[in-house]
Amino acid sequence: MSDATPLPRHVLRLSEGNQRQAIAFALVPEADARAAVAAELGIPGVRKLRFEGRLSPSGRKDWRLEAHLGATVVQDCVVTLEPVTTRIEEGVDRLYMADLPEPEAAEAEVPEDDVEPLPASLDLGEVMLEALALALPAYPRAAGVELGEVVVTEPGSEALTEEKARPFASLRDAIKPRE
Repeated sequence: MSDATPLPRHVLRLSEGNQRQAIAFALVPEADARAAVAAELGIPGVRKLRFEGRLSPSGRKDWRLEAHLGATVVQDCVVTLEPVTTRIEEGVDRLYMADLPEPEAAEAEVPEDDVEPLPASLDLGEVMLEALALALPAYPRAAGVELGEVVVTEPGSEALTEEKARPFASLRDAIKPRE
């Protein structure tokens, strides 16, 4: 990125075999770095951001990242475009494997943990940015705002409403429970 406010970076070298000790970390970006994060995510603002945890050896070659992401973000309401402030609290758990087997079938089972190939170096700033992007509400709405119902039809035709689109809704009232 070529601007004056770079994204937060905290790079750790994992490929060096002699460094097999747990590493505690805490990233708390300053205002300019939070502004860069907001710009990267395409949102109006990031008021608070903290990413802290531990990167620990797992087995002989692998590493496990266990962290907590805390953030206060501002997004535009999808209905009114008014600012919506959201508090995010997320756990982040990743396993970086040196010998990650390639899936053999076209459809492979997804493991419970987030498992990734072991990189030579790991940028915790990128992990934080990715975790925040995944945790953002997809459709933020201001308090009390409803999307409403849109009804479109040809002139002279009866409009198809949500209620009419449910063919079995009338049966619900007709069926009486057994006593």
